[in-house]
Amino acid sequence: MSNNDLIVSLDIGTSKIRVIIGEISNGAINIIGVGSADSDGIRKGAIVDIDQTVQSIRNAVDHAERMVGIGISEVYVGISGNHIALQSNHGVVAVSNEDREIGEEDIERVLQAAKVVALPPEREIIGLVPKQFLVDGLADIQDPRGMIGVRLEVECTIITGTKAAVHNLMRCVEKAGLRISGLILMSLASGMMALTKDEKQMGTVLADIGAGSTTLAIFEGGSLAAVSTLPIGGDYVTSDICYGLKTQTEHAEKIKLKYGCARTDDAAEDQKFKVMRVGSNMEKEFSQLDLANIIEPRMQEIFQMVRQEVKRLGYHDKINGYVLTGGSVSLPSVLPLAQIELESNVRIAVPDYIGVRDPSFSSGVGMIQYVTKYVRTRGAVGTKRAPKAKAAGSSANTASKPGIVEWFKNMFKEFI
Repeated sequence: MSNNDLIVSLDIGTSKIRVIIGEISNGAINIIGVGSADSDGIRKGAIVDIDQTVQSIRNAVDHAERMVGIGISEVYVGISGNHIALQSNHGVVAVSNEDREIGEEDIERVLQAAKVVALPPEREIIGLVPKQFLVDGLADIQDPRGMIGVRLEVECTIITGTKAAVHNLMRCVEKAGLRISGLILMSLASGMMALTKDEKQMGTVLADIGAGSTTLAIFEGGSLAAVSTLPIGGDYVTSDICYGLKTQTEHAEKIKLKYGCARTDDAAEDQKFKVMRVGSNMEKEFSQLDLANIIEPRMQEIFQMVRQEVKRLGYHDKINGYVLTGGSVSLPSVLPLAQIELESNVRIAVPDYIGVRDPSFSSGVGMIQYVTKYVRTRGAVGTKRAPKAKAAGSSANTASKPGIVEWFKNMFKEFI
């Protein structure tokens, strides 16, 4: 990468779409712009209305562009959902150079060999993550370039998804006038930001509790071992408040953010607020304790489901701790409640950058960190500094978009 590359991440969530602009200067990441917009067209993490999703993406991009005066034309897009699956595979090639020195071409060939795997017709490969390389039987090699050998092998994790979900996501981004630099698995990105090297090695569950869904990523032995998505999140808490206080969803969300508390033991009975109820012109007064009595059971259920899912995946006895992230863990007293329900070591991960110190930005910031460390690009990354009027007006028309088939054909290069 050059000294001043820009990387733009696009996190399409159920409640919010977030665009984060990161500037890479001499290897250090600076977050220089953030844009967000309400997410319309997404339900439980899945796209249900393309036109509404496209408009929401445009709104978030416009917000980020106005903040920093930079036209955005290319983005790295996060992908997640219950359609994502992982499988291990192995690739082997002979080193082609006469002097037997392993180069980029050999690495690309062995990764291509590892992608030869039988898949159902409705699924396709999203990416490939090398666990380790082997040179003439010598294992635990992370970067074999420059080494001398005859036989190059790779053990890797292949990330697959359903064609419908992948292509709908790509279609929304392209209809918004953006080029896709690469698809990044959100679990890998969040793990990049939230987990330490030791946590990945010893066995840790990363639980990203969003609005419409909860994504679990289990790391063991230094790499991603399993992923799963639960169809429950912060929107269920908001819905419970709607019914409990008999108010509108919009009011319930504001009340949750302003007065919410995840534990009744920590709620204040003397902290009062008034709520306009449905079908009435009169406001009724409630306390924070009343609100906590609604929130606590649902948050308990979410953590119990997380624990049950980890057990179902067969990792219950291999886990040494949980790390929480996502917008829904911002509620006060979530951490002590999680420690009780999960019966384990628990902490909340927050990005350590000015302007994004909130768990809801973990995935977007993690994507920038992941790209910086693992994705080797050819040419500029993300966007080019350009006058906003020119970039915003012409990116949708003049930017050349590679075909989907060609893009996927070269996709593995983005994950080396």
